[in-house]
Amino acid sequence: MSRKKFRRSQRFEPTGDRSFQEYIINTPAPPTTRSELLRLIRGGEDTYLELKVKLSNSERVAQEIIAIANTAGGVMIFGVSDQLRIEGVNNPEGVQEELVKICREEIYPPLIPLLDCISFDNGRRIVVLDIDPKRRPYRTKDGRFYLRIGAEKRESTREELSDLLEETRPVAFEDIPVQTATEDDFDDGILWSFAEAFDDEFLQKNLYQTVEFLKRDLVLALGEGDEFRPTVAAVLLFGKSERVGEIVPRSGITATRYSGNSSNFQIVETHELNGNLLTLYESSMRFIKRFCDLEKFRPKRSVENSAAPVEPRKNYHIYAVREGIINALIHRDLALRDGETRINVFDDSIEIINPRRTNGFVPPSSRAIRFGITQAINPQIAAIFKRREYGTNVPRGGIPMILKQSRLFSGRRAEIYTSGDEFKLKIFGF
Repeated sequence: MSRKKFRRSQRFEPTGDRSFQEYIINTPAPPTTRSELLRLIRGGEDTYLELKVKLSNSERVAQEIIAIANTAGGVMIFGVSDQLRIEGVNNPEGVQEELVKICREEIYPPLIPLLDCISFDNGRRIVVLDIDPKRRPYRTKDGRFYLRIGAEKRESTREELSDLLEETRPVAFEDIPVQTATEDDFDDGILWSFAEAFDDEFLQKNLYQTVEFLKRDLVLALGEGDEFRPTVAAVLLFGKSERVGEIVPRSGITATRYSGNSSNFQIVETHELNGNLLTLYESSMRFIKRFCDLEKFRPKRSVENSAAPVEPRKNYHIYAVREGIINALIHRDLALRDGETRINVFDDSIEIINPRRTNGFVPPSSRAIRFGITQAINPQIAAIFKRREYGTNVPRGGIPMILKQSRLFSGRRAEIYTSGDEFKLKIFGF
C-alpha cells in the first residue's frame, strides 16, 4: 500500500451546533483494517510516516505535523514504539482531543485532522492521524516552517520556503514572518497616525508600543514573549522607506518614460522607486504627473493645440490612473522570484505591469476580473491600504471602474492581458 495514499475519509463538516472537537471525536470513521495498518508500521518511519509511543509534547508534535504536511502529507501513529512494537495508548479519546486542539490552535493555517482509533485483540488501541498537505505551507504559531527529510524533521531554509511558496497559491505570502526586521525598521509616524485616526486616546494608553501594537492589535507580527517577527505585510505597510527594499526584495517599482508609443523607442528617463506602500504610491503618482495631465473630466481640445508642432501632453482620467497604481501595489504576487512591478509612460498611454502567476489565473479569471470578480491576494495589505486613515484617498470601483472611466475619458477601452506570469494594464490618453 502506498504510504502517501494512506487516507481515511473522516473530514470535518460543520453540522448544526456541533463543535470542531465534538465532530472529530464523536463521528465514527470508516474502519481501517488492521492488516493494512500493520503493513504500514512494519516498513518503519520515512518521509510519510511518523511513529510515537505517546503524545507528551504538544509543541514538538505540532512541528512534526507541520513537517509532514509541508513535505507531501502522510501519517502519524500514536502507540507504536521505535522498535515497531504496538504498545497502545492509555487514553485514546484524550489523545484525539489533544490532536484536534494542536491542529486548530498550534498550526497556521489550521489543519483539519483525519483521525482513526484502531483496537487490537489484546485490548491495546492506537490513534492514527492522517495529515493532508492541501493547504500548505503550514507554520507554527511563532512563524516557523518545517520540512520532513526521511524520518527526520528540520526547519526549512529560505530557499526551500521560497520553492514551497512557488508551488502554492500566493494568498498567504503577506503573512510570512520576516526574520531580519526589528522594531527600529518601522516608521512610527505612519503607524501611529493610522492608530490615532481610529481612537485619539489610543496613543496615551499605549505609549507608542510599536511591537505590541503590531502583534496584538493589528495581528501583523508573531513571536512569544519578547520575540518579534513582523510579517511581510507589516514591513510593506509601515516599514521605514529606506529599509523596506533591503528587507523585502523586489518590493520596488521601475518607472520609465519612453519617447514613443512602445518600449521599442528610446528611454527618456527611468527611476527605481522604493519605500513602503504609501511612499511608492506617492512617488509613482509624481512620476506620472511629470509627463501626463490627470483630470476628473475630459478636457476640450482647441484648434490651436491641434496645429502645434509638438504634440501636447496626453490627459488621463485621474481616478483610473490612481486605481491602476493602487491595484498594482496591493495585489502584487510577492512570492514570485522573477519579475518586478513596472510603470511605462508612452506618448499615448500608461502601462502598468505587475507580477502575477498565470497558472490557474487565466483565461477564466482574467475575464471575470473585468466584472469585479477577483482572486484575493494580500487581503490584509489591501484592507489597511484602502483605509483613509492610512493616508491614501482610494477611489472605488476597481478594474471595472478603470475600464469604464478610461473609455469614457479617452474614447479607447483600456487593455488588460496576462502573459509570462505578468498582469498588464494599459490606459490610453486623450
